[in-house]
Amino acid sequence: MADAGLKAFLANGYDATTLDEIAAAAGISRRTFFHYFKSKDEVLFASLGNHASVVKASILAEPPTGTAIDIARDALLNLVGSFQGSQMMATAKIMRESKTLRSRRHTGYLQLEQAIFEGLCELLPDQERGSLRLVALVAVVALRLAVETWQQQQARHPLAGYVRDAFERLKTEIR
Repeated sequence: MADAGLKAFLANGYDATTLDEIAAAAGISRRTFFHYFKSKDEVLFASLGNHASVVKASILAEPPTGTAIDIARDALLNLVGSFQGSQMMATAKIMRESKTLRSRRHTGYLQLEQAIFEGLCELLPDQERGSLRLVALVAVVALRLAVETWQQQQARHPLAGYVRDAFERLKTEIR
Protein backbone atom coordinates (compact mmCIF):
# COMPACT_ATOMS: atom_id res chain seq x y z
CA MET A 1 0.00 0.00 0.00
CA ALA A 2 2.84 2.39 0.82
CA ASP A 3 4.35 1.86 -2.64
CA ALA A 4 0.98 2.40 -4.31
CA GLY A 5 0.51 5.59 -2.31
CA LEU A 6 3.99 6.86 -3.19
CA LYS A 7 3.33 6.27 -6.89
CA ALA A 8 -0.02 8.06 -6.67
CA PHE A 9 1.54 11.01 -4.82
CA LEU A 10 4.24 11.32 -7.50
CA ALA A 11 1.73 11.10 -10.33
CA ASN A 12 -0.94 13.43 -8.92
CA GLY A 13 0.76 15.46 -6.21
CA TYR A 14 0.27 14.82 -2.53
CA ASP A 15 -2.66 17.17 -1.97
CA ALA A 16 -4.54 16.04 -5.09
CA THR A 17 -4.25 12.32 -4.30
CA THR A 18 -7.31 10.87 -2.59
CA LEU A 19 -7.56 7.94 -0.24
CA ASP A 20 -9.81 6.23 -2.78
CA GLU A 21 -7.07 6.48 -5.42
CA ILE A 22 -4.50 4.97 -3.05
CA ALA A 23 -6.86 2.14 -2.08
CA ALA A 24 -7.70 1.41 -5.74
CA ALA A 25 -4.03 1.42 -6.73
CA ALA A 26 -3.30 -1.01 -3.90
CA GLY A 27 -6.22 -3.24 -4.91
CA ILE A 28 -8.13 -2.80 -1.64
CA SER A 29 -11.31 -1.09 -0.50
CA ARG A 30 -11.39 2.26 1.27
CA ARG A 31 -12.60 0.46 4.38
CA THR A 32 -9.66 -1.96 4.29
CA PHE A 33 -7.33 1.02 3.88
CA PHE A 34 -8.44 2.31 7.28
CA HIS A 35 -7.52 -0.99 8.92
CA TYR A 36 -3.89 -0.15 8.11
CA PHE A 37 -3.69 3.65 8.02
CA LYS A 38 -5.52 6.56 9.61
CA SER A 39 -4.57 9.07 6.89
CA LYS A 40 -2.64 9.47 3.69
CA ASP A 41 0.18 11.06 5.73
CA GLU A 42 0.68 7.67 7.35
CA VAL A 43 0.94 6.03 3.92
CA LEU A 44 3.83 8.28 2.99
CA PHE A 45 5.59 7.87 6.32
CA ALA A 46 5.07 4.10 6.23
CA SER A 47 7.35 4.05 3.20
CA LEU A 48 10.03 5.55 5.44
CA GLY A 49 9.68 3.06 8.27
CA ASN A 50 10.35 3.72 11.93
CA HIS A 51 13.76 5.36 11.77
CA ALA A 52 13.99 6.26 15.45
CA SER A 53 13.66 2.69 16.68
CA VAL A 54 16.17 1.46 14.08
CA VAL A 55 18.72 4.06 15.21
CA LYS A 56 18.26 3.32 18.90
CA ALA A 57 18.56 -0.43 18.32
CA SER A 58 21.70 0.15 16.29
CA ILE A 59 23.24 2.20 19.10
CA LEU A 60 22.39 -0.44 21.68
CA ALA A 61 24.02 -3.10 19.49
CA GLU A 62 27.35 -1.24 19.59
CA PRO A 63 30.09 -2.04 22.09
CA PRO A 64 30.41 0.86 24.57
CA THR A 65 34.03 1.47 23.57
CA GLY A 66 33.80 4.22 20.94
CA THR A 67 33.11 7.90 21.35
CA ALA A 68 29.48 8.96 21.57
CA ILE A 69 29.71 10.90 18.29
CA ASP A 70 31.18 7.89 16.45
CA ILE A 71 28.49 5.61 17.85
CA ALA A 72 25.78 8.06 16.74
CA ARG A 73 27.39 8.39 13.29
CA ASP A 74 27.58 4.62 12.87
CA ALA A 75 23.92 4.22 13.86
CA LEU A 76 22.89 6.84 11.30
CA LEU A 77 25.07 5.19 8.65
CA ASN A 78 23.34 1.90 9.42
CA LEU A 79 19.98 3.62 8.95
CA VAL A 80 20.77 5.38 5.67
CA GLY A 81 22.42 2.26 4.30
CA SER A 82 18.96 0.70 4.09
CA PHE A 83 17.48 3.59 2.08
CA GLN A 84 16.73 3.22 -1.59
CA GLY A 85 17.91 6.36 -3.35
CA SER A 86 15.11 6.74 -5.87
CA GLN A 87 12.41 6.20 -3.25
CA MET A 88 14.04 8.68 -0.86
CA MET A 89 14.35 11.32 -3.59
CA ALA A 90 10.70 10.79 -4.54
CA THR A 91 9.61 11.05 -0.92
CA ALA A 92 11.69 14.20 -0.42
CA LYS A 93 10.05 15.79 -3.47
CA ILE A 94 6.58 15.03 -2.12
CA MET A 95 7.48 16.40 1.33
CA ARG A 96 8.81 19.68 -0.10
CA GLU A 97 5.45 20.25 -1.79
CA SER A 98 3.36 20.07 1.39
CA LYS A 99 3.61 22.33 4.42
CA THR A 100 2.01 19.65 6.60
CA LEU A 101 4.56 17.07 5.53
CA ARG A 102 7.49 19.46 6.05
CA SER A 103 6.31 19.92 9.62
CA ARG A 104 6.05 16.17 10.07
CA ARG A 105 9.59 15.70 8.69
CA HIS A 106 10.83 18.06 11.39
CA THR A 107 9.07 15.90 13.97
CA GLY A 108 10.89 12.89 12.54
CA TYR A 109 14.23 14.59 13.10
CA LEU A 110 13.25 15.35 16.70
CA GLN A 111 12.35 11.69 17.19
CA LEU A 112 15.74 10.66 15.80
CA GLU A 113 17.46 13.06 18.18
CA GLN A 114 15.57 11.60 21.13
CA ALA A 115 16.33 8.03 20.03
CA ILE A 116 20.04 8.81 19.73
CA PHE A 117 20.04 10.44 23.15
CA GLU A 118 18.18 7.56 24.81
CA GLY A 119 20.36 4.96 23.12
CA LEU A 120 23.56 6.73 24.15
CA CYS A 121 22.31 7.12 27.73
CA GLU A 122 21.63 3.38 27.94
CA LEU A 123 24.89 2.39 26.25
CA LEU A 124 27.08 4.90 28.10
CA PRO A 125 25.41 5.31 31.51
CA ASP A 126 28.46 6.91 33.12
CA GLN A 127 28.68 9.79 30.65
CA GLU A 128 27.24 13.19 31.48
CA ARG A 129 23.71 13.55 30.10
CA GLY A 130 24.24 17.09 28.84
CA SER A 131 27.14 15.91 26.69
CA LEU A 132 25.10 13.06 25.27
CA ARG A 133 22.23 15.45 24.50
CA LEU A 134 24.69 17.67 22.62
CA VAL A 135 25.97 14.69 20.64
CA ALA A 136 22.40 13.73 19.70
CA LEU A 137 21.63 17.28 18.56
CA VAL A 138 24.80 17.62 16.53
CA ALA A 139 24.42 14.16 14.98
CA VAL A 140 20.95 15.00 13.68
CA VAL A 141 22.15 18.36 12.33
CA ALA A 142 24.96 16.55 10.48
CA LEU A 143 22.39 14.11 9.07
CA ARG A 144 20.11 16.95 7.95
CA LEU A 145 22.96 18.72 6.17
CA ALA A 146 23.99 15.46 4.52
CA VAL A 147 20.44 14.81 3.32
CA GLU A 148 20.10 18.38 1.98
CA THR A 149 23.39 18.13 0.08
CA TRP A 150 22.46 14.70 -1.25
CA GLN A 151 19.12 16.06 -2.50
CA GLN A 152 20.70 19.16 -4.04
CA GLN A 153 23.14 16.93 -5.93
CA GLN A 154 20.26 14.71 -7.11
CA ALA A 155 21.56 11.64 -5.25
CA ARG A 156 24.67 11.41 -7.43
CA HIS A 157 26.28 9.21 -4.78
CA PRO A 158 24.85 7.05 -1.97
CA LEU A 159 23.56 9.02 1.00
CA ALA A 160 25.99 7.23 3.35
CA GLY A 161 28.92 9.03 1.71
CA TYR A 162 27.32 12.41 2.41
CA VAL A 163 26.70 11.41 6.02
CA ARG A 164 30.33 10.32 6.46
CA ASP A 165 31.50 13.59 4.93
CA ALA A 166 29.25 15.68 7.20
CA PHE A 167 30.62 13.97 10.31
CA GLU A 168 34.21 14.36 9.10
CA ARG A 169 33.65 18.08 8.49
CA LEU A 170 32.09 18.35 11.93
CA LYS A 171 35.10 16.72 13.57
CA THR A 172 37.49 18.93 11.59
CA GLU A 173 35.70 22.12 12.61
CA ILE A 174 35.55 21.16 16.29
CA ARG A 175 39.30 20.50 16.54
